[in-house]
Amino acid sequence: MRACVDGDKSALKALYVRESQQLLGVVSRIVRDRARAEDILHDAFVRIWQRASTFDASRGGGRGWVYTIARNLALDTIRSSGKQVSTEDRPEEVGDIDAAADPGNSQRWIEKVGSSHWGGNSERLQECLERLEPIPRACIFHAYVNGYSQSEIGDLIGAPVGTVKSWIKRSLVALRGCMG
Repeated sequence: MRACVDGDKSALKALYVRESQQLLGVVSRIVRDRARAEDILHDAFVRIWQRASTFDASRGGGRGWVYTIARNLALDTIRSSGKQVSTEDRPEEVGDIDAAADPGNSQRWIEKVGSSHWGGNSERLQECLERLEPIPRACIFHAYVNGYSQSEIGDLIGAPVGTVKSWIKRSLVALRGCMG
């Protein structure tokens, strides 16, 4: 990220080569349209380049920052189009709250989100995820793996949006604390 701040285009290219496939997967799961996802990915890397100077390492890792930009662009695209994916249109195993709360799905979360911005220790991250209560863990899973908005998660599990926000926020704090 520091090299991007300094205007090093090769650093942006290296970041693209390293992260673009996984980012494309995350964005594709959100927008459910490959061409649209590719456009969003392009926009995300333009935004990363333009806003590299706003990255603050004290608030989290570079990889998390990059994923947040891409994910937010994808969610903004869905919201602006007025299209929300109903739970009936989702794959059964993805919309199943019990499957999302299953500690065994922690590995899927780690594969999708990655562990590098959590210190790079995927085993430790899996242990920390498994320490979360089932419903908050499911909220984290749906938000970061499936790309659901907080209101979609609330609809899925039958909880108010404020409660979902609190669960996600507290879970992220717990994960950061557990990871040390």
